[in-house]
Amino acid sequence: MQKFVSRLWYWLKKITLSLLALWLVSVVIFKFIPVPFSAVMVERQLSAWLNFNFSYVSHSTWVGEKQISPYIYLAVIASEDQNFPHHWGFDLNAIERAYKHNSSNKQTVRGASTISQQTVKNLWLWDGRSWLRKGIETAMTPIMELMWSKTRILTVYLNIAEFGEGVFGVEEAANKFFNKPASKLSRQEAALLAAVLPNPHRFHVKNPSSYVLRRQAWILNQMSLLGDRNYLKNNDIGEE
Repeated sequence: MQKFVSRLWYWLKKITLSLLALWLVSVVIFKFIPVPFSAVMVERQLSAWLNFNFSYVSHSTWVGEKQISPYIYLAVIASEDQNFPHHWGFDLNAIERAYKHNSSNKQTVRGASTISQQTVKNLWLWDGRSWLRKGIETAMTPIMELMWSKTRILTVYLNIAEFGEGVFGVEEAANKFFNKPASKLSRQEAALLAAVLPNPHRFHVKNPSSYVLRRQAWILNQMSLLGDRNYLKNNDIGEE
């Protein structure tokens, strides 16, 4: 029995170290080249096939920094993570606020994930809530932050984010919902896309609910309060 446990531990360490090395290589590679697909895209596609939904296609079209409207950069920051340029992967103030809210309000759970954490989760991990996934995500996020620029993190995030059923990436979303490339997205369109990001299966860009429209208006106001495109310029976010 002891020999079996020792052997099992040996292989577990070997597999863990191999996965870690593979992940580190991918962090370096994706700093420079387009990301072809994400773990969440694979998860969605496999789930569709297992449910005999063979018409579902999980697909995104990569676009670089120069092909993305500055307004969508600004909109997701205003909506998801206003401290994004200044933190190292975690927003401690947001975590504290979420903890206080969740401690006193059991009906609605508030998250505190940054854009960096969401990028790690979408690209390398899996969807859903679990302490295991959260722990791995927490370990991976600072390393990605160290190796990638803020613009690169945002660019990857926007290329793999889910905006609707089978709609991944800002280029796919812009073409599907507005019949234009991501580079041409207006301020209002960018805010509407950002408004559905918390739950693109519940919230929709086409025929948006009153809640989504209120959220779009809130995001537009936050974009103005941040300083609009000057905010991106002052924080060196955008074209590299």
